[in-house]
Amino acid sequence: MIYYLGGMLKGIWGPARLLQSYAVLIGLALYTGFILTRIHLPKLYRFLPCDRGREFTLTKEAAKGKPTGSGVIFVTIFVILSILFAPVDYLQAGILLLTWLMMLTGFLDDRSEKGWGEYIKAFLDLIITVAAALLMMRYLSSTSADGNLSFWFPFFSKPIAIPSWLYVVISVVMLWVSVNTTNCTDGVDGLSSTLVLVALFTMGFIFYIILGHKDIASYLLVPHLKDGASWAIMTFCLAGVLMGYLWHNAFPSSVLMGDAGSRALGFYIGASVMISGNPLLFLATSSIIFVNGGVGLLKVALKRFFHICIFENIRFPLHDHMRKNLGWSPTQVLLKFLIIQLLITVAMMGIFFKLR
Repeated sequence: MIYYLGGMLKGIWGPARLLQSYAVLIGLALYTGFILTRIHLPKLYRFLPCDRGREFTLTKEAAKGKPTGSGVIFVTIFVILSILFAPVDYLQAGILLLTWLMMLTGFLDDRSEKGWGEYIKAFLDLIITVAAALLMMRYLSSTSADGNLSFWFPFFSKPIAIPSWLYVVISVVMLWVSVNTTNCTDGVDGLSSTLVLVALFTMGFIFYIILGHKDIASYLLVPHLKDGASWAIMTFCLAGVLMGYLWHNAFPSSVLMGDAGSRALGFYIGASVMISGNPLLFLATSSIIFVNGGVGLLKVALKRFFHICIFENIRFPLHDHMRKNLGWSPTQVLLKFLIIQLLITVAMMGIFFKLR
């Protein structure tokens, strides 16, 4: 809205043209999201459910009784600000709506007395991820130059065409993995939100500086994303509200995001990676999240459905293993996981964008 308002007012008042500057809009979205969440989140604690304590986690007693489900607040702020600051098209509006719906499923689980069963949540995940995959497939195929879908990868100078059905399958898997691994990582104060913050800044940089810039994208031999700057506004907006939440979630936390926050964050990261055209960018944004939570999900699935046992001496999520078996404090887990993720992100960015 503000973008179009700037276009209407710049003929009357010159400085209004700044409202059509994507750099200005990114800054406004980032700081407004942080300030609103930082100020208003504590005022809304009384409306949030209390944490029941997670089964099989080391911190369930420490978390029990704290207000949880705060994702319903900061994700809603994110959606409103994104519509306010970014010139959204129907794909971006759809992703915002589905992100909010993913948050809502998590919030309803947070506030239920016994929690929803795994299969109910899996069914809801399937509906939302399939809807997102079909939406992205339709939009990207209709806006591509040749009407085809493609991925770009390191070591290949040209995009690789893929059929629509395969794009949908990969998107559903990517979104499901991102949602559930992010959810599993939410077990140490500030850990999940800090790692997601790295992912958001990484994707925001890629959208605005690389994919959204025609000349830089051409130089690096990657497809230009014409709406890259708009995606950057939304991504930095989410980073802003997440920093506002992290202000209150830093150890020792006074509030938890719950499934309402972690599921929505994971969904948006997965969607932004697919929009970038390279699903392997998930390694650059969320490799520690994937290892921390994803290997545990794989371990449980293999044991439950195929009676195959792996990593029997390692506790998952991995942050629990580090705390129980290695004696790491919550702060050590946070900082060491953050350092490793930053090192991986820098290395992966070099590989993805220079080895073409």
